[in-house]
Amino acid sequence: MFAIIELGAKQFKVSADQIFVADKTANAVGNSFDAKVLLLSSENKVNVGSPVLSGAKVTLKVIEDCKGDKIHGFKYKKRKNYKKAWGHRQQLQKFQVVSISA
Repeated sequence: MFAIIELGAKQFKVSADQIFVADKTANAVGNSFDAKVLLLSSENKVNVGSPVLSGAKVTLKVIEDCKGDKIHGFKYKKRKNYKKAWGHRQQLQKFQVVSISA
């Protein structure tokens, strides 16, 4: 059994007890919450929502807050002594799928 859920503006294919990383949400570490279910598939049956499935429920638990890899950027203007460097690390969270129910 698997489901396609929406977290923020991104969609993820998840199955029971799966651990995955996504963009940070407003939920604190240790909290459980329900995600929007767009598609639910069991052995022989596929249910597709328009846009979400009512009655289907995927419960997620926040395991930890983490950061992505550092991205470095650099820009300059030739012969003008202008240089600017920057870096960015995306704020992420690690989630565990607690249960999937129809």
